[in-house]
Amino acid sequence: MSEKELQGKVAIVTGAGRLRGIGRAASVALAKLGADVVVTGTGRSPDRYPDDEKAAGWHDVESTAEQVRAEGGRALPLVVDVSDPAEVQSMVDRTLEELGRIDILVNNAAYAMEPALGPLIEVSPEMFQRVQDVKVKGTFLCSQSAARTMIDRGEGGKIINLSSAAGKRGTANTLAYNAACFALIGMTQSMARELGPHGINVNCVCPGTTATSRTDFYGRDEFWNQRAAGTALGRNGTDDEVGAFIAYLCTEASSWITGQSININGGTVMEH
Repeated sequence: MSEKELQGKVAIVTGAGRLRGIGRAASVALAKLGADVVVTGTGRSPDRYPDDEKAAGWHDVESTAEQVRAEGGRALPLVVDVSDPAEVQSMVDRTLEELGRIDILVNNAAYAMEPALGPLIEVSPEMFQRVQDVKVKGTFLCSQSAARTMIDRGEGGKIINLSSAAGKRGTANTLAYNAACFALIGMTQSMARELGPHGINVNCVCPGTTATSRTDFYGRDEFWNQRAAGTALGRNGTDDEVGAFIAYLCTEASSWITGQSININGGTVMEH
């Protein structure tokens, strides 16, 4: 990857409002390569911020946007419900109006993990549907709208979907999350076949246990260490590692990679 290789490119990254998060890390990694970045989040109330965000004076997508600008890129912070077609279209329209184009879409938004965990016989239909609405429907809506602009412009593009190791291997008490993550892998393959003739690469990133605020419910003691011990490398991942890999998939170095769902998990899951 060459320095500022993505100069002049515009990226949308959903789910990018957390201090410790893959969306923030991907936004900054793309900005380091020269991209301008639209950062979206849910507009969380400050009383829901974890302690480290409160201590840092964090302001959700506004703070991620500041980090993008610090790398020299333009930033457009937006509050978006990716499961709402009107809000997704507004996001795309605002991007085109203010930044002029869309070259990259990173579908990172996802519903919180912890509330959706539990035995099959106890998961409510409403909770199951909410997980699918954000991760599956949201990816569909954002990809559909962004792909239209990429096709119309005729200069190709990159779409990166965020699944998980949970998209490669089912486990007990994670049915809703497994369903959504497995769905993204199939969607990635379908989109890659369809959009490839337009010069659009579509790939999926499947992280293992990563130190973000989404995984705070695990704690950082015995269970966290057990997760690390289950990897071939003996440790869990970081948001910056995953963010850097997402940025790589948006460069010319990855131009012959499409339709792939790539594990980044320290060797926990090695299934293709």
